[in-house]
Amino acid sequence: MKWYLKVVRDNYANFQGRARRKEYWMFTLFNAIFMMIVTTFSVIIGLTLNSPLPFAIYIIYALGIIIPSLAVTVRRLHDIGKSGWYYFVGLIPFIGGIWLLILLVTEGETDPNNYGSDPKVPTMDEINDFGRFQIQN
Repeated sequence: MKWYLKVVRDNYANFQGRARRKEYWMFTLFNAIFMMIVTTFSVIIGLTLNSPLPFAIYIIYALGIIIPSLAVTVRRLHDIGKSGWYYFVGLIPFIGGIWLLILLVTEGETDPNNYGSDPKVPTMDEINDFGRFQIQN
């Protein structure tokens, strides 16, 4: 859940930098779970009230999650050294989606690239926070 919140709360429209595979796929997992919950809720309430109004909840969530979904995908592509424009590879009929999936599951570059340093390498702040955690416990 922390990965979902990291994308939505901390990096809502951040197209700069890199996102590791774990960040991307955990966000995707929780987003799919939330989409199923919102859809189920909207359908049940809509059928109960015999009104299409609860469908608006689904539309609001779907519209609200477009930008962070796009941003985390672009940062994921940056992690493998590709431009965010590679996202449009998915529009190529038949093979585009498969090619994009392969790009998204590819391990990121371990060295710094044009888009930033390796997100797996802890920053000094993270190291210091870990040290304070160890001392307190």
